[in-house]
Amino acid sequence: MIAVSLPTKQGHMSTPQNNASPGPEMEFGVPFPGVVLPAERWSQTALKALPDGYLDWLNLFGRTAPVTLDIGCGNGRSTILAAMQESTGDFLGVDNLPLVIRYARKRGNQRGLTNLKFAVIGGFPLLDRHIAPGSVSTILCYHPQPYYDPRSVYRRLLTPLFFARVHRALCPGGHFIVQTDNPGYWKYILQVAPVFFDFAEHDGLWPDAPRGRTRREIVAMQRGLPIFRGQGTARTNLSEADALALAEALPPPRFDASRNLQDLDRLA
Repeated sequence: MIAVSLPTKQGHMSTPQNNASPGPEMEFGVPFPGVVLPAERWSQTALKALPDGYLDWLNLFGRTAPVTLDIGCGNGRSTILAAMQESTGDFLGVDNLPLVIRYARKRGNQRGLTNLKFAVIGGFPLLDRHIAPGSVSTILCYHPQPYYDPRSVYRRLLTPLFFARVHRALCPGGHFIVQTDNPGYWKYILQVAPVFFDFAEHDGLWPDAPRGRTRREIVAMQRGLPIFRGQGTARTNLSEADALALAEALPPPRFDASRNLQDLDRLA
């Protein structure tokens, strides 16, 4: 089962007219989701300031709906795709690079998506400080940076404590979806993720985006690299205290990321 719904038509995603783009934007030969609407139909997707405490989803989106977090969303392709597919859900994409979030916001605005926000923040501080326990339905994490230099492995996102924070943020039975093209990272994920989630590998392509949900996935697939995909549901028999205790006992992500894969970073 894939937690992100298959495409559903959204009424306001109509054919562009007037000052809208004459055709789809392309990345590496793959259309970017949606079309650029006339300026009067643009939305505002920027979340420029985070609260001192937890985010209030009702205040942020103006309604009560299932919330999806896209952690490390890059230029927003995957977040925009998901927000277009599921108009009954709300979506927050985050990345710690301001430049890529500027691209994401622009494209989200141009597509008139009112169920979408973007913010500049890292995945762990977002979950640690700003997401109330049990308040989101799905967390996406596509192609986290593996950091090839051994001196930088401490910067890797997917630590046991990160998995514990993901588990805390999800509602009972909430979905966690992760993807990487790095074999070392995938081996580590398969070791740690099942501690916190009923987790399984996803065989084959994502049916809603067979050419790739993310820019990185598109490039890796075109290079013939294997893509490792997995998804799980939060274990309901695991308390927050138990999850933290398990996180402290599990090994950190000190795998060999294989430097021969780092050339892909320059493209994606």
